[in-house]
Amino acid sequence: MDTGYLLSVEPQELQFPFELRKQISCSLLLLNKSDNYVAFKVKTTNPKNYCVRPNAAVVSPRSTCVVIVTMQAQTVAPPDMQCKDKFLLLNVVASPGTTAKDVNANMFNEEAGHHVEERELKVVYVAPPRSLSPVREGSQEGFSPRENFCVRRWEPERHRTNQLFNK
Repeated sequence: MDTGYLLSVEPQELQFPFELRKQISCSLLLLNKSDNYVAFKVKTTNPKNYCVRPNAAVVSPRSTCVVIVTMQAQTVAPPDMQCKDKFLLLNVVASPGTTAKDVNANMFNEEAGHHVEERELKVVYVAPPRSLSPVREGSQEGFSPRENFCVRRWEPERHRTNQLFNK
């Protein structure tokens, strides 16, 4: 985990299980262990390929925010499955009671006297997950393998959030 920043970010890079012609999402957990309100904004080098929700908001003191980054469906695989796209997470201490509606470009303006932290996050393509269950996609017998995978993946993250706050 990173220390010395207003917000801790997990994971430190955006990992997308790349598949052609599929929209793919991954999540970032922003953790505010301070007693300050922290405003953040997310920028990318390739805005046409990604949707970020929320792309700007406020993390209350001693709380978390999950940011979902969705990569649009790609029609061509990149050479060697390497991605040059990057994201920039900007964050700044905000006034108590600041809400997402209050976040504006001036808050991230260092020339206006604001101390802005910047964090660069790389995009990495990984092999898509393999089926964790013998149930096939579209089967009438319960969840698809991908749905089972997501449930298993999210449970440890919730437990991890509790561990981070108790440190």
